Amino acid sequence: MTLESSNMTLKITDLVKTFDQPGGGRLKVLDVANFAIASGEQVALIGESGGGKTTLLHLIAGLLTPDSGSIRLAGTDLTMLSEQGRDRFRASTIGYVFQTFNLLPAFTAIENVRLGMTFGHGRHDSHRALELLDRVGLADRAHYRPAQLSVGQQQRVAIARALAAKPKLLLADEPTANVDPVSAEAVLNLIRQSCIDEKLAMLMVTHSMEVAERFHRIEKLDEINHAFAHPM
Repeated sequence: MTLESSNMTLKITDLVKTFDQPGGGRLKVLDVANFAIASGEQVALIGESGGGKTTLLHLIAGLLTPDSGSIRLAGTDLTMLSEQGRDRFRASTIGYVFQTFNLLPAFTAIENVRLGMTFGHGRHDSHRALELLDRVGLADRAHYRPAQLSVGQQQRVAIARALAAKPKLLLADEPTANVDPVSAEAVLNLIRQSCIDEKLAMLMVTHSMEVAERFHRIEKLDEINHAFAHPM
């Protein structure tokens, strides 16, 4: 059965990632035999801080390379691409919502959103950028810079930017961690509804079971990751 016929957006097989240790040797952080996300599925990955959740997202996004194994996304094995190829693929195929937003402070909200299009397709679509800001409730703040926005509003701009290039997979790294509880609820609802509207698969990492229980499926990192069961 092919990846496409099995309706999988993401398929990870025999993924291993290690890092050098200061005193010598290597620390195995991830050892994931099988992990997959279906088209349109919303998955929460729960685990403690420092357990490898962000490392897994960075591997899926092509920001890191594994020691071994494969990461197939929309039919492409990222581990077979060059660094430049991974950059291009990430820009056009993956939306990433960071915990710390990563907005450019000198750019307005709409310029930050359009930047996501530039990376993905090399062209701007001002109508879609404004439409996305309207969807996140910030059309009237389109020309505000990040410092003029609240923390919750900055996160909403970051969500709009992540959707700008029409990706196939949205990655979200603890996106509610730096906002107040009311804003966190709004951000979570917004991300989930946006993925439904855009027909995206989503993987969100969190340490909160309360957040995870809102998702189609919950995966526990310590159950899919065998690194600590079989240390090097």
